[in-house]
Formats: sequence, structure tokens, C-alpha cells
Amino acid sequence: MKLRAILYTFILSAGVALSGCAGKTATTQEQVAELRVMSYNIHHANPPSRPSVIDLDAIARVIREHSPDLVALQEVDVNTSRSGNINQAAALAEKLGMNFFFARAIDFGGGEYGVAILSKYPLSEMNLVPLPEDAAPEAEDRVLATANVTLPGGKTIRFGSTHLDVQNAANRLQQVQTINSIAAQEQLPFILAGDFNDLPESDAIAELDKAFTRTCQSDCAPTIPVDVPTRAIDFIAFSKASGFKVVSQQVIPERYASDHLPVVATLRF
Repeated sequence: MKLRAILYTFILSAGVALSGCAGKTATTQEQVAELRVMSYNIHHANPPSRPSVIDLDAIARVIREHSPDLVALQEVDVNTSRSGNINQAAALAEKLGMNFFFARAIDFGGGEYGVAILSKYPLSEMNLVPLPEDAAPEAEDRVLATANVTLPGGKTIRFGSTHLDVQNAANRLQQVQTINSIAAQEQLPFILAGDFNDLPESDAIAELDKAFTRTCQSDCAPTIPVDVPTRAIDFIAFSKASGFKVVSQQVIPERYASDHLPVVATLRF
């Protein structure tokens, strides 16, 4: 395992974390009974049909149309040359009036590339966990981003966004095992979403199912490729002790903005 993975988990300080607030605050007068969650691999806001174009407004439009409370984003560029040196996490948060946390996976194009969290509600205790890759140490580094979300009425949950190794199945299995270990220590209800780069019948997803309940089971609609989807690899899940119930789950047939279809689920406490 690389030295970076041995760190296992650490809390980013305000001077290191790319995080922010777009003015959303929780109120104490109301309670939240349901949460609407989205997972979206945004392909650095590059529409597949327009290889040289960055269309962040299209990503914002998709998110806005489905009004999620929480969004797990993957393939997010921050200040990279290919995306016009824009902090995509901060820009999306501003466009949508949401709070955000960006977690760097790798340096890329003069900036950074990784995963992010968007939230209608305040975020705190933002963590970046480097994920292991012992089976193929040369693989692109991957991370898990998590944050506490304070809901109206004061209830707090944990929310995570991740993007697993695209090339090596053994890496993916080890990365899920690390996530499961974190979930086993978590005292808060824990929702996890992301691009797992593996199918429901894979070893990695079978391992995930030991600690989490996915919002789809045998009925997982495909999320990629975007033009004619054939594979379900993007999932939303919650730790088994969380007490959530799935109200609805759908894959959104949005074929312009990214090379993945977004997944949206409504969970009830």
C-alpha cells in the first residue's frame, strides 16, 4: 500500500480543504423527514458530444431540475487548464446555492481532480480518506470524501462521495473494504454515493452490500455508456444501522451533460 493510503483518514484543515458555503443554513423550526440524494459523475463538465467544450451550466441545470438535498460528484476539476482554470466544485455550489466540499485525488493540468459533495445544509468535519491500491499501485489514486451534514432541527448525518479504481477489480475490492471499515466505526447515519466502476454482481459490490444497503438491488438501471446505457456502476447506499427506507430511486435519462447518467434516490428516516 502506498504511504498516502496508510494515513487511512485525516481531517483537512481550513487552509487545505476546498470547501465553502453559498449561504444555506439549517433552521431549528422544522424537521427533515426525507432526503433526496443524487450521485453524478460529471466528466469534468465535458459533454461527450462536444469533446472540446466545458458546459458547467448543463451540469448545474441537471442538478437543479431534480432538486437534491445532497449530491455526490465525481470527476471534478479544480483550476485545471482543460476546464478553463475554474474551481468546478465552488462554481456549481454558487450556481445552485449549496455548500460544498472538494477532495483532491490527483494533481492534473496545473490544478486538481477528484470528488466533491454539494449540500443544501451546513457541512462540518470534512474528511478526505486516501483509498488503497495494493493490487495495482500504479493505478490512479482514489479517495473517499465525507462530511457531517446538519439537517433542519439539528439532526446530523454523515455523507460520502467516492470514485473507485477503473482498471483493477482487486483494488476496487480493497477500496470497498476500507470504506466498510470506516462505516463500522461511524456513529452517525451514513449515506454513501459514487461511481463504483463495478457491476452489482461483482465482488466489490457484494462486499459493499455487507455494510450498506443500496437504493437499488436486482433492479439497478444502467448508468453508462450515456448514449445506450448497458451497465449499472453508479450507486447510492446507506449504512445498515442508519434506519433509512428507500422511497424512490431512478436513473435520470440525461444524455448531453456527461458520459454518465445521474442517479437520484429519496430516503425516509
